[in-house]
Amino acid sequence: MRLMKLDGKPMRFRHYNSLRVFTIAARHNSFSAAAEELHLTKGAISHQIRLLEDELGFALFRRLPRGVALTARGQGLLNATQAAFETVESKISELRTAGRRTLTIGCSTYFASRWLSPRLMDFITTHPHIRLRVQPMIDQLALASAGIDLAIRWGSGKWRDVAIELLFACPAWPSGNAQASDAVRRLGLQGAFDTFTLLRDRDDSNAWSDWFAVAGLSFRRKPDSLIIPDPNVRVQAVIDGQGVALNDALLESELRVGALDRLCDEELADYGYFLAYPAGAVSNPDIDAFIRWMKRQV
Repeated sequence: MRLMKLDGKPMRFRHYNSLRVFTIAARHNSFSAAAEELHLTKGAISHQIRLLEDELGFALFRRLPRGVALTARGQGLLNATQAAFETVESKISELRTAGRRTLTIGCSTYFASRWLSPRLMDFITTHPHIRLRVQPMIDQLALASAGIDLAIRWGSGKWRDVAIELLFACPAWPSGNAQASDAVRRLGLQGAFDTFTLLRDRDDSNAWSDWFAVAGLSFRRKPDSLIIPDPNVRVQAVIDGQGVALNDALLESELRVGALDRLCDEELADYGYFLAYPAGAVSNPDIDAFIRWMKRQV
């Protein structure tokens, strides 16, 4: 039912700031993650969502014991708002960079230093008209808000906020230092992992629980798990004995010199590196050129 003024005219919707909060919370499926991205408290996010739900007259989220999930109407609203905000952000970016051709690539420092950087000169040489900017990304989900044209994400590819395309498969497996490797030999996988501190990139990551399921081990979220968003820092933390982490074949230099060991054969076979970009981004010739170049490098 549309709200009406006393003169019979429909009242205009004015809560566009709350719509932006809703879009971010829906993208993360988490009020906590939205609060972190927007530099607000979780309570402030919850308050904004309730105000919006009151204004709209229907629920946007189902509150669950752990997190939230969109209602059917919430999903319908997300489809509309996400497309609208992406259009606005794309136009703002276009106006800001008018007359300049700068392509911003977002990726982790781990991927940039171990895979991308050794190959970049080839792209710069073959595409001298494109000015390239490599943006380190801690939050792999923040593209538009970080001004990223194209991102390279690590994981299983199960993201819904952007278009996803596999760049190359790179299974993930546990890595540890010599002491961790010795613990696996002495105690077995279950016994050793019951004692390990598990290093993760974010609080809501499911990577470890996914690996425990593949390995056939019982898993419980441990209070001493350590969150280190930067993957290169996480590698050093494993070397220093602060815990064990899920890594991949890009760790080859540490494996070769014996600084780290692969702790077992069990792995997340569907993990790898994915190209992530807003829908329609490939219509930009610079983005298309970089994607084609990346695929040739693989």
